[in-house]
Amino acid sequence: MSRARIYQPAKPAPQSGRFKTRFWLVEMEPASRKEADRLIGWVGSDDTEQQIQLRFPSREAAIAYCERRGIPYDVYEPHPRIVRPKSYAENFIRRT
Repeated sequence: MSRARIYQPAKPAPQSGRFKTRFWLVEMEPASRKEADRLIGWVGSDDTEQQIQLRFPSREAAIAYCERRGIPYDVYEPHPRIVRPKSYAENFIRRT
């Protein structure tokens, strides 16, 4: 049985909103590598568990789901967000 990854996704770079970062995701680790189809050229694999992505409101709910189903899991904690306070007036300070 493959392992599951439990993590909180990062904020998309081109967007300022943080809506998609408040959920915790459960994804299965890939069991087989992806290969290009020789006829069509599409990339894919025979592992259908890679296609599933489950959302949970909290880390504890995601862990409880994996334990209930008997799925081994790894939890990846999110990096702390660094907020640097900025002032509009700093744009006009002369630095020498």
